[in-house]
Amino acid sequence: MDNEQNTAPLGQESLLDRLANACKIVALTGLVIITLVQAWQVFARYVLNNSPGWTEPLSVFFMGMTVMMAAAVGVREGTHFSFSNILDSMPAGIQALVRRLLLALTLGVALLLAYWGMTLALDNWDVSMAGAPIPAGIRYVPFAIGATIMALFAAERLIARQKN
Repeated sequence: MDNEQNTAPLGQESLLDRLANACKIVALTGLVIITLVQAWQVFARYVLNNSPGWTEPLSVFFMGMTVMMAAAVGVREGTHFSFSNILDSMPAGIQALVRRLLLALTLGVALLLAYWGMTLALDNWDVSMAGAPIPAGIRYVPFAIGATIMALFAAERLIARQKN
């Protein structure tokens, strides 16, 4: 499997290394928050008989953030969109070409997702979300941010591949 790491020389951490670590922290924090919010939802519904309306929108927001941050890290580490079983069975020359093509495709899809995520966020910003007094557009912000980071990581890997 082609799981090359994009790391700085020993003892030095690049800006993109720090960004990837921050994405991991955000994703893990999102999982913890989702778990706590859903636990409160169950407790409030079945013990207090008073189900809060804000738990679903909050969980949806953090689920989007968690998924997009983890996907971005997966792109950087070469595990997301890698198709390793198929690629490993190809001849080396074709393998390298297909890997670059997959990175370019990942970059393009990530840029489109970032654009449409931001467009949806802005279009829905003036609408209130059901169950919570926050803009409905906020649910699309994680997709715009995560996809932008994903595009950055795909570009980094694509540039590194071109140098090799």
